[in-house]
Amino acid sequence: MSIRTTITLDDDVSERVKQASRARGIAFKEMLNDLLRLALSQLDTRPQPRSLTIEPVHMGFRPGLNYDDVESLVEYGEGERHT
Repeated sequence: MSIRTTITLDDDVSERVKQASRARGIAFKEMLNDLLRLALSQLDTRPQPRSLTIEPVHMGFRPGLNYDDVESLVEYGEGERHT
């Protein structure tokens, strides 16, 4: 069963559908239906979560820095005129 309806496509979308339908030698309506089916099928699938591994790296110890004083650490990293 099919229904007839009116939709408003943005100019860029309409042009891309026209180009794709011409390239495949199929009707605009058929191309649009294929694209909608593809987009709708992707809604049903959840993206696979990517694993994230963080490897710690020893950065060393800098003599003369007070690691308990955030202000002095920021000054060391950004200079005296940081704000």
